[in-house]
Amino acid sequence: MHPRLTLAISVMEALALFAYAISGLIEARKRRLDAVGAFMVALATAFGGGTVRDVLLSRRPFYWVQHQEYVVVIFVMAIFAPMLLRMTTRLVDERMLLVADAIGLGLFSISGTSIALDAQMPAFTAVMMGVVTGVFGGVMRDVLCNEVPLILRDSRPYAVCAFAGCWMYLALERFDVDTIYNVLLSTAFILVARLVTFKLDIRLPH
Repeated sequence: MHPRLTLAISVMEALALFAYAISGLIEARKRRLDAVGAFMVALATAFGGGTVRDVLLSRRPFYWVQHQEYVVVIFVMAIFAPMLLRMTTRLVDERMLLVADAIGLGLFSISGTSIALDAQMPAFTAVMMGVVTGVFGGVMRDVLCNEVPLILRDSRPYAVCAFAGCWMYLALERFDVDTIYNVLLSTAFILVARLVTFKLDIRLPH
């Protein structure tokens, strides 16, 4: 992989994991969970989608096993969750977390699709693996917190944005677009689609 693409993905990956973990810690705090519970919820939110993907594709080692430094950071975040959340509230507004979450959705969805293609999965299966990678962490967070998953009760497009972006990735791949541009364009498409539909309050029909 191109060094610049590797660096860009690493930065976006860290940003997305941080945003996902923070959302897990916020939900854990609402439920008055202790540090152990907060760690479990944050870990599931950050790595749930990738783990489910790896299980379905029989891929080892798991992503979080390969990148234990992220697990250690989330562990520390869970211990200092009250202080961290107060600091985050002051320094990071809701819009920044929304952008980080949208970046994570785009990057993880496209990476999941790419990994599934490398595993010789058919097109539709590869796209679904991408969607699972992008959204399943939030599903696991809500289940652990005894909530109906947000993706099932919020009609604003989320998984739909990931689904469309993954198909865009496959289309550009078919036309032999350079991998660097393909990843960046497809991720950007999901990012913009998520932010625009959220801003305009576009909702799926019931």
